[in-house]
Amino acid sequence: MHAVTLIKGDGIGPSIMDEAVKIINASGAKIQWEEAYAGMAAFEKFGTPLPDETMESIDKTRLAFKGPLTTGVGGTGFRSINVALRQKYDLYANVRPAKNWPGVKTRFDNVDIVIVRENTEGLYAGLEHYLTPKKDIAESLAVVTRAGSERIIEYAFKYAQDNHRKKVTVCHKANILKYTQGLFLDVAREIAPKYPDIQYDEKIIDAACMHMVMDPTQFDVIVCTNMFGDILSDLTAGLVGGLGLIPGANIGNDAALFEAVHGSAPDITGKNLANPTAVIMAGVMMLNHLGEHDAADKIQKAVEKVVNEGTFVTPDLNPQSKCGTVEMGDAIVKAMG
Repeated sequence: MHAVTLIKGDGIGPSIMDEAVKIINASGAKIQWEEAYAGMAAFEKFGTPLPDETMESIDKTRLAFKGPLTTGVGGTGFRSINVALRQKYDLYANVRPAKNWPGVKTRFDNVDIVIVRENTEGLYAGLEHYLTPKKDIAESLAVVTRAGSERIIEYAFKYAQDNHRKKVTVCHKANILKYTQGLFLDVAREIAPKYPDIQYDEKIIDAACMHMVMDPTQFDVIVCTNMFGDILSDLTAGLVGGLGLIPGANIGNDAALFEAVHGSAPDITGKNLANPTAVIMAGVMMLNHLGEHDAADKIQKAVEKVVNEGTFVTPDLNPQSKCGTVEMGDAIVKAMG
């Protein structure tokens, strides 16, 4: 039995997480759920967005399955809970696969890209401050370390090797940011020769974005620093149908967090309209991480069948559909047999 901390999240989070849990339970996977709170729901209940009880649960399980959380923008609200959890548990590798679904019409076919993003350093290290009492000049520090670069680039090549991928592209801005991005690129060039069976490529980040929207099939596994990875992973999501289809994994040496990467969508909360696919596929990633490969495979095939048939899907996938979140979840359970 695998103990998992379950954080349903804010907005549409509880509704899509309920479907994911229902589907995982129906798959035969041996999961013991420990429900905990974070984000706005936790703030309203406990007066803090990240209660001690939640941290104690993750300390014990070392594994969390999380719905979307609401975070304030700019100077308002509390700091991102996602960033706090990644840094607390040293979840250094963010993995975001983006692959075409035959039943979802997009501009490109045969897109199959995995973004491997450094998750704890860079411009998201949280080292920000004002330089003047008037708060009219602000400064953010980007932190890139050799150790952090080595482990994420090693992870990307190992991921490519283990998943029978052919190519790793490092995306960088070392032509301008010669120290931080230069260090990251230097490390990539040192590590690449250790994996002679994996083709190595490097692209300047802005050129990579242009190439990606012209011909995304030239990319396979991409590795980059934190903010570039954040941007590229949303770009790749747009190539295959949007964030409603994209799962995310945050992996550390002794802990992991799996989540939907879209927002909490307060405008459709409680309307039975939210697409649960992303968080269900995050559940598939979690089951594979746990070694529950049969259950993961069963769910993945069922989700692909339902999405590709396009009948029992939410309206964002088929505008003619009268099916809601719960009905789509039921259809996936039925498709598992």
